[in-house]
Amino acid sequence: MSDKHVISTEWKGNLTFESDINGHKLIMDASLEAGGNNKGPSPKKLMLAALSGCTGMDVVSILKKMRVNFEKCNIEVQGDVTEEHPKQYYKMHVIYTFTGDNLPIDKLEKAVKMSEETYCGVGAVYRKTMEVTSEIRIIESAV
Repeated sequence: MSDKHVISTEWKGNLTFESDINGHKLIMDASLEAGGNNKGPSPKKLMLAALSGCTGMDVVSILKKMRVNFEKCNIEVQGDVTEEHPKQYYKMHVIYTFTGDNLPIDKLEKAVKMSEETYCGVGAVYRKTMEVTSEIRIIESAV
C-alpha cells in the first residue's frame, strides 16, 4: 500500500497562507510588488527549497556511510521561469558546494548521482517535467 502525505493550509488574509506540516508552521506569501505582505517565501520558490533539502539529505547520508568527512555542504538551486502564464520552472540547476580537506571527487560524484538517480523523490518528479542539471564545487579548507 502506498504512503499518503497530508498537510493543511489556511488563508491568513490578503495573499498570506499558513501550512501545517506535521506540526511545523510554514508561512507563504507574495512579495510587496506582487500585492502580498512579504511575510514568507512564495510557494514556487519552495519548490527549489524542496529539491535542495531532499537531495541534500540524501547526499549527506550517503557521504557519511562512505566515511567522507567534510566541513560544509551547501546546495544552491537555480530555477529558470517561463515568461508566459502559467509562469513555471522549465529548468533547474543544482550546485553542490563542499568545503573540506582533500575531498574525494569520485565519492562526491557517486553520492550526487545516487541521489539524482535513485533516492530523491522531489528530483524524480521534477525531472519528468523539466531539465534538471547539477555540478559539484569543492572549496579547500583554510589552513
